[in-house]
Amino acid sequence: MNKINPMEELKKLTMAAASAVLLALCLNLFLIPANVFASGFTGVAQIFSELMGLTPGIWLFLLNVPVAILGWMKVGKSFTLYSFINVAFTTLFLEIIPVMDISGDIMLNAVFGGVLGGLGAGIILKYGASSGGVDILALLFARKSDRPIGIYFFTLNAIIVLTSGIMFGMEKALYTLLQLYVASRLIDTIHTRHVKLTAFIVTSKADELKQAFFQQITRGVTRIPAKGGFTKEDKEILMIVITRYELYQLQHIINEVDPKAFTNIVQTTGIFGMFRKED
Repeated sequence: MNKINPMEELKKLTMAAASAVLLALCLNLFLIPANVFASGFTGVAQIFSELMGLTPGIWLFLLNVPVAILGWMKVGKSFTLYSFINVAFTTLFLEIIPVMDISGDIMLNAVFGGVLGGLGAGIILKYGASSGGVDILALLFARKSDRPIGIYFFTLNAIIVLTSGIMFGMEKALYTLLQLYVASRLIDTIHTRHVKLTAFIVTSKADELKQAFFQQITRGVTRIPAKGGFTKEDKEILMIVITRYELYQLQHIINEVDPKAFTNIVQTTGIFGMFRKED
């Protein structure tokens, strides 16, 4: 189970590059010319670029270096590695693609920037990584405080919107808010953004799957006896609660261990008890 699959890694690398192209186009063709800010560390990089020089791509890379080190130690190596690869690609394409003012209409810039940004972020999330350090920081803060991860996303994006209002006027702040909304809706369409998900896996290989989950996801598993309604075959249902970042990895494990397993993924509104990686 721990062997590296070259084709799988190549696919994730390709998706990281494709996501980076979309994010770079979002910034250089729409958001930067209109002085509209993106969400997360990308928006912070735009602010720093306006205040202290250097390009947004360079700031994005610099901001993510310390966060990547923390993520490597505390969150997960694969998730952090491909998140940082995506950031590195984004920095590269931001430097290569020229900043061009395609439209003078700020609303069009905000909407199309949100569409491209949402597509870029959604693609990399779908393949088990993220587009920058905010996701990693939010995971770390939520794990330490046991507060919902969404609080940290909301707080940072609120700071970005307020900063854009102070720097360029409240009208630009409203368009930044519009861009954030459009991007979030695109991410919703491509990849679930629920913080917690519950997977019910009907399988005849419960022992093997349980062991693989313990080794690679490090989540608790509840085993429930089951019987096939048509085949009458004795099986088990494995119930496991995961974060959205672990969904791709969970699917990959199930496909390798028991491709015939039936899996139902449902949104988890809330949980009680400890939910930490080290538990």
